[in-house]
Amino acid sequence: MTPRLDNPHALFPAGIKAMVALEQALHASGLDPALLELIKLRASQINGCAFCIHMHTTALRERDVPEMKLYLLSAWRESPLFSDRERAALGWTEALTLLAETGAPDADYQALKAAFSEAEQVQLTLAIGAINVWNRLQAGFRVAHPMEGLRAAA
Repeated sequence: MTPRLDNPHALFPAGIKAMVALEQALHASGLDPALLELIKLRASQINGCAFCIHMHTTALRERDVPEMKLYLLSAWRESPLFSDRERAALGWTEALTLLAETGAPDADYQALKAAFSEAEQVQLTLAIGAINVWNRLQAGFRVAHPMEGLRAAA
């Protein structure tokens, strides 16, 4: 993979600063940080963003999320490891990440509504939008994930 730009973040610092401010607001929102990382990882899987998959898998491991939960995230509908709240957030994540295909189905919204307050619904929706922007920056410009310690394991 050949990067398309050396450092896309340096080319629009005001935009990156705004995105970082949104991330900080989301982390201060009171939503479970592990839940936020799960939705970021799921959107990144859908979008094929290796940089973000690496980042959010690492963050979830640091939060002591069980490895099996990470392995089964792409099959969350078939796994009993995910709570109703996680399922609602993951369904909404998939619906919005694939918006052109799904049209944000009422069933996904009803599950979200049953598990989250109105404020939390907005917070989750902004988090999903943000990770989709990050995925487009990283994957679109072919930003490589860190390689430290990975070559020896491969």
